[in-house]
Amino acid sequence: MTTYFIRKLLFFILLTVIGFLNLHSQDKTIAYWEPEVSFNYKVAPLLKQNFSLANRNYLYNDNKTQLTVRQIEIAHFSALTIHPNTSVGLGVQYRFREAFEDDKENELRITEQFNFTKSDGSIRFGNRFRLEQRIQPSNLVHRIRYRFAIDLPLKGLKMDIGEPYLVATTESLLSLGKSEKPMYDQRITSQIGWSINNHLKAQLGVQFRMENYTENTEHVFLFLNSIVFSL
Repeated sequence: MTTYFIRKLLFFILLTVIGFLNLHSQDKTIAYWEPEVSFNYKVAPLLKQNFSLANRNYLYNDNKTQLTVRQIEIAHFSALTIHPNTSVGLGVQYRFREAFEDDKENELRITEQFNFTKSDGSIRFGNRFRLEQRIQPSNLVHRIRYRFAIDLPLKGLKMDIGEPYLVATTESLLSLGKSEKPMYDQRITSQIGWSINNHLKAQLGVQFRMENYTENTEHVFLFLNSIVFSL
């Protein structure tokens, strides 16, 4: 069982690497660098909250390499455990884009979430369903998301302090708006993380996106790095 899922995880990683090698051969390809800092803390035994600050920067766009800011976003998310391994959540995010691109708008995003996990030995599986409302001054988009995730330690049978772990996810998205056609996206992400101590984690990875793949596909790469504080 473990070997089977490790092979699946390696397959996810291989897809992102192949996509990156073909970066310059795609007509519509964009690459970003996205650092993030987040803070987790428990309000009560069954209630957790998260605050995060992220910055997305262009690395490759319009067939040229660059390093320019695309957006800054702040977010808050609360998750309530309603059953062992099952939770519901509510989040709000604000994205600042107008200051960096004149033809773009800032965005308020509201998220409702249902999440459940299951463990099989050292491997944990996660299923996450989300509904989102993306609110801009000129538009409102509703989005439906489903994500399947796997995480496991890369050394030993459990995630110990100072040892690496692997997280791999695949997510499908459907965006619906009154003034636009339905848009389908697919995302594949792989990240390696380290538990530095009981209150601090660091993660590094890459995400490959196929955006609007039924109409006018864009290939998007995000190079991710994050620091997670648990208070």
